[in-house]
Amino acid sequence: MVNTLGVAVVGFGWMGRVHTQAYSRLPHHFPELGLRPELVAVADEVPGRAEEAARRYGFASALRDWREIAADPRVDAVSITAPNFLHREIGVAMAEAGKHIWIEKPVGLTAEDARAVARAAAAAGVHGTVGFNYRNAPAVEAAREMIAAGAIGAVTHVRIRLFSDYAAHPEGALTWRYERRRGGSGVLGDLASHGVDLARYLLGDIASLTADTAVFVPERARPAGATAGHTRAVGGELGPVENDDYVSCLLRFASGARGVLEACRVSVGEQNNYGFEIHGTSGALFWDFRRMGELGVSRGTDYQDQPVTTRYVGPGDGEYAAFQPGSANAMGYDDLKVVEARHFLRSIAEGGAHGATLDDAVASAVALDAMTRSAERGTWVTLD
Repeated sequence: MVNTLGVAVVGFGWMGRVHTQAYSRLPHHFPELGLRPELVAVADEVPGRAEEAARRYGFASALRDWREIAADPRVDAVSITAPNFLHREIGVAMAEAGKHIWIEKPVGLTAEDARAVARAAAAAGVHGTVGFNYRNAPAVEAAREMIAAGAIGAVTHVRIRLFSDYAAHPEGALTWRYERRRGGSGVLGDLASHGVDLARYLLGDIASLTADTAVFVPERARPAGATAGHTRAVGGELGPVENDDYVSCLLRFASGARGVLEACRVSVGEQNNYGFEIHGTSGALFWDFRRMGELGVSRGTDYQDQPVTTRYVGPGDGEYAAFQPGSANAMGYDDLKVVEARHFLRSIAEGGAHGATLDDAVASAVALDAMTRSAERGTWVTLD
């Protein structure tokens, strides 16, 4: 028997659309789920945006105030895809209202914000899934299994990169993303949070770190009106960019492995260049998000001059079989969000934790706060 789950979306920019489409696709890719999402309500403060979402996707209600969703008995679960500075307030309110939450990273601006949402969810007995979608790539799942099985020996060091050009244009508008009060730590929360999650998911806990940060585009023009995505602004009053464009970080893992994490939002010539290289005592693994279905593998007993082969992921790797019938058929970014939606609904249906949780969000946020302190002090910081 399939039961209906009333869902709502708060914030209908690009990520709100991605969540909505993931809900709609769930029955097609994972028909065995015991819950089927029903699009009950969408809320966005930008005039006309919620109404357009309702027309396009079939939400029963279109609202300006997200608080109406918290009070709506038809809603059992909520996607929180509003800007970062609203995550804590909305996340806590929805949890206290008894709504399960699927919330985008970094779950607030600080580790304390993430802890507040996690505490509220635990107290209310609701589930929280977090948008660390890159761990859902079948190649990443395959890499994790190989590392755990000792396929490349003991891991010695890793390099994780997240380079993008979405903020590279000097005419990019001074939106909330570039303010400390609303955008938090900038590229740390936006991209490095994913890097921390990948590091922990693949290699375990981070024991300590040291970081350096920089702002490369120090001023931007204020937009004249409401913005969506990465809007450009020309001729507006210039204001300061308050948070970081770039971070580089050295990591020491509890296992003894070492790591380098680097993220930048103003990398000209780089479009979503996300990936990792993981080296062990007898092999290595390589992954590039832009070639999501390929995993570079070096293993054997040659050590020196040992070749690297390309493994095309396929059925049996992660949730690949729910999307494609045979190896080397491409999956895309939105598919990873469908997997994430499945983890969310499975957690609700079965009562256990599946996928990235609010505890993972707290752990990532603790590392991001440590990066900020390290950059300010110029010292190594031990993670609590």
